[in-house]
Amino acid sequence: MPAPLTLTVNGESRRTTAATVADLVRELGLAPEKVAVERNGEIAPRSTLAEVALGDGDTLEIVHFVGGGDHEDTWTVAGHTFRSRLIVGTGKYRDFAQNAAALEASGAEIVTVAVRRVNVSDPNAPMLTDFIDPKKVTYLPNTAGCFTAEEAIRTLRLAREAGGWDLVKLEVLGEARTLYPDMRETLKATEVLAGEGFKPMVYCVDDPIAAKQLEEAGAVAVMPLGAPIGSGLGIQNRVTIRLIVEGAKVPVLVDAGVGTASDAAVAMELGCTGVLMNTAIAEAKDPIRMARAMKLAVEAGRGAYLAGRMATRKYADPSSPLAGLI
Repeated sequence: MPAPLTLTVNGESRRTTAATVADLVRELGLAPEKVAVERNGEIAPRSTLAEVALGDGDTLEIVHFVGGGDHEDTWTVAGHTFRSRLIVGTGKYRDFAQNAAALEASGAEIVTVAVRRVNVSDPNAPMLTDFIDPKKVTYLPNTAGCFTAEEAIRTLRLAREAGGWDLVKLEVLGEARTLYPDMRETLKATEVLAGEGFKPMVYCVDDPIAAKQLEEAGAVAVMPLGAPIGSGLGIQNRVTIRLIVEGAKVPVLVDAGVGTASDAAVAMELGCTGVLMNTAIAEAKDPIRMARAMKLAVEAGRGAYLAGRMATRKYADPSSPLAGLI
């Protein structure tokens, strides 16, 4: 048996009886065909690793490919982790095929779905699940169209029975003209649903106090409106949304009011965890292209928030130095 060699491998001293570089790579539990090796400052061609003899005191660097960049910027709600910070709806599209194409372009991993009666007169009619696979995309059942806590609770109980979903989106509307949430009924429904094991993500007014009350009642995320549902007016309440973000211990997602990509970027620049939208994509002249734009806007807004915005000033501040001016 050959005498053990002392090597420096990736900066650490190591004793080995390996005779060749290939033997050492296998000893480390690696496949020679999947690594690159530098020996004493010289690259050892992969095709020759079985022939390159090791000597006492050799220094080796062994590398392979890994995912580049910093740690992935994910977010978590109720134990579920996602990469995309964009959530999209499934209403108002021309058909299910267009909806599925927009979803793919958006990169979203969560879609909101309304709970409606089965068409018993035509049980073979196309269904959303035929186009968007709930095994690949997280369905978020919502209570759109509910105006009382009782209606919303009943709807989500049916949704859980239908698909086993505990992560749900709760909205209880106050009246049909503004579609603003009825916070008294919303809070009541949140308490009941949380008590039954649901994980409600809750649509709410842009009120930091109301958001905190929902959190205390069991909401796993709060979703303040940026403007009335379907209005496309953009983020009208930056101050209050920022205050909600600052005070929340759960994810905060802007829900409603986004009209175009810059609105989504604003929401993310305020520090929101994510953005939910439907009409802004579905009613665009080109929904697929808009979905792609929204994906980029959310990513850009998040990047800007993490980078830290420059301070605003009352007066001009020259970019070029004035010293040495001719």
